[in-house]
Amino acid sequence: MADKPIRNFFRYWMCALALVCGLAIAPPAFAAKDTLVIGISQFPRNFNPNIESMLAKSYVLAMARRQITIYDPNWKLICLLCTELPTYKNGRAKNEKTADGKDGIAVTYSLLPQAVWGDGTPITVKDVLFTWQAGRHKQSGFGNSELFERITSIDVIDDKTFTLHVNKRTCDFAGISGLELLPAHIEEANFAEPVEYRKRSAYETDTTNPGLWYGPYRIAEVVSGSHIVLERNPKWWGQKPAFKRIIVKAIENTAALTANLLSGDIDYIAGELGMTVDQALAFEKRAKDKFDFEYKSGLIYEHIDVNLDNPVLADIRMRRALLHAIDRNAINQQLFAGHQPVAHGQTNPLDTVYNPDTPKYAYDPKQAKALLDAAGWSVIKQGIRHNAKGERLQLELMTTAGNKSRELVQQVIQSQLKQVGIDLRLRNEPARVFFGDTVSQRKFPDMVMYAWVSAPQNIPRTTLYSTQVPTPENNWSGQNYPGYRNPVMDKVLDDVETVCEDAPQKKLWHDMQRLYAEDLPALPLYFRANPFIMPKWLKGVTPTGHQFTSPNWVETWTAE
Repeated sequence: MADKPIRNFFRYWMCALALVCGLAIAPPAFAAKDTLVIGISQFPRNFNPNIESMLAKSYVLAMARRQITIYDPNWKLICLLCTELPTYKNGRAKNEKTADGKDGIAVTYSLLPQAVWGDGTPITVKDVLFTWQAGRHKQSGFGNSELFERITSIDVIDDKTFTLHVNKRTCDFAGISGLELLPAHIEEANFAEPVEYRKRSAYETDTTNPGLWYGPYRIAEVVSGSHIVLERNPKWWGQKPAFKRIIVKAIENTAALTANLLSGDIDYIAGELGMTVDQALAFEKRAKDKFDFEYKSGLIYEHIDVNLDNPVLADIRMRRALLHAIDRNAINQQLFAGHQPVAHGQTNPLDTVYNPDTPKYAYDPKQAKALLDAAGWSVIKQGIRHNAKGERLQLELMTTAGNKSRELVQQVIQSQLKQVGIDLRLRNEPARVFFGDTVSQRKFPDMVMYAWVSAPQNIPRTTLYSTQVPTPENNWSGQNYPGYRNPVMDKVLDDVETVCEDAPQKKLWHDMQRLYAEDLPALPLYFRANPFIMPKWLKGVTPTGHQFTSPNWVETWTAE
């Protein structure tokens, strides 16, 4: 009985896919070899690399910027904008004491000597200092404010070399990907009024200014909600990219991506932000002779954030009941052909720190009903639960409009929750509104469904630490959108960063995953696999499976 609603939805979905995939497939028009047109399912909300976290923005900026350090496709930490990683052995990492006597560390980096902004201005330590000072300001609105706060000072060695003094001696001290450089010669004036910086940044007011960019490409044109044109950066110091220009088109209806690929309006659907697994599987049956398909599993965690300031959802019994009422295995098997396994927490089994003994919540409607009764929602009227005050158990679930896979999952969850007496209402928004306002400013009343993409062994401070809850007072900095506050979790997060011996650190990682499963600040759904659908003439695209997307190596892409 429990599987019937999901089977019906599945049949409906496959029929809908058949209408799209059953179209006559003409050979894809081979784009001029100097142009590559990429389709993605979202349009960036903004272009400032430090304000708001959105995958569409990260994908585009990966072609126009280079981070100081990054994880490569083999999940190894490397330099992109620096000459070498700091280590104790090479003398670029040295332990020290902070002003208050705590264990700190000094780490030294040298920027590539040939690195320049797109207007020819050298990238120097001045840019590092400005970015750090802006990030430390309480009203900057930077998403990763905690990183900037822990850097207590910066020593300037020369124009290209600097030493960070960090007030915490962490195990991952060498990685500073969160220090997203800003051009001081452009942005310093725009930061004169920090609370207004969000709006006054040249990334929003003058996006095509070459001086903002320093990757193989620079942004040359932006048509909001439609497309972004990137052209070769003549000041780029590395390997010359094969394509003269890349056009990134936003097609927010994921089913429509297929039609655009078939018509030749786009050449390639980005795996990180394109077609869903169910759509790709159906499409592959008809087009595998014309396109290359690769399904990349990785550190991509689809989940439901719950607003813990809502008294109904603040009750742990309610959150556990919700998870017991959702048949996540059926969603994986019947909608995604087993490609998107159930998540029992935010840490993926592919990660070396995964704890297989994390508490799990099986699909158990009987247990869900018992928990709802215990939480005071025991009166059932016309199939919906009410409490003793007569209040109806009605919740709202939001996600990105046009993402057909998520919308289908929404409907399945709505049907399954109704079986235990919960009235779930669905309301969706375009991705740029959903991530730009609703999620980042915690405007959702009940629940939101989306994904986090992380790096290997990523410590989720910005999403779980008590001080990282976005508020008007901190200008919506931080990414703890549920509003989760647990001092025990804070202590574990503090310790897992600084206790580097294998056995005790492993225990801390396991403790973190256990706490997450017990507290459920979010409802884990499944780990995503990304389908990369590429024309057979496009070579060099290497899926990474983590937050640093394939365009970070766009200069190696070729047309053959």
